[in-house]
Amino acid sequence: MALTDNISINSILGSGSSVKGDVKINGFARIDGDIDGNLEAAGNIIIGENARIRGNVTGRSVTIIGGIVIGNIVAPEFIRLLSTSAVIGDIQTKKLYSEENVIIHGHCISRVETADYEKASSEWENVKAISSMSVRI
Repeated sequence: MALTDNISINSILGSGSSVKGDVKINGFARIDGDIDGNLEAAGNIIIGENARIRGNVTGRSVTIIGGIVIGNIVAPEFIRLLSTSAVIGDIQTKKLYSEENVIIHGHCISRVETADYEKASSEWENVKAISSMSVRI
């Protein structure tokens, strides 16, 4: 039986470590340090209790144990926000699990059915694109 990225962590950014720039990981990642840039993983992502990410996060699933993300999170399988987590940005997922004392400041899409999820995500992307092209006087 081969190990898959569902049970083994491929990459770790330890507590006290920091990265400035975008990070792309092929597999499962655990982040306990700071990232000033986007984080993209082909597998699951765990964001630790003291982690801070200033950028967008994309992965199969994302679990935030208590860290802070200032950016959008896209995780088609699920997003799990444990107590004292904070997300300042938009969330897109099929399933959202949230404990008490979680902060979410942004737009949230959570649709279980794949077709509904894809439609809602597409509509939200269109709204953002139109908003970014609006002329402000």
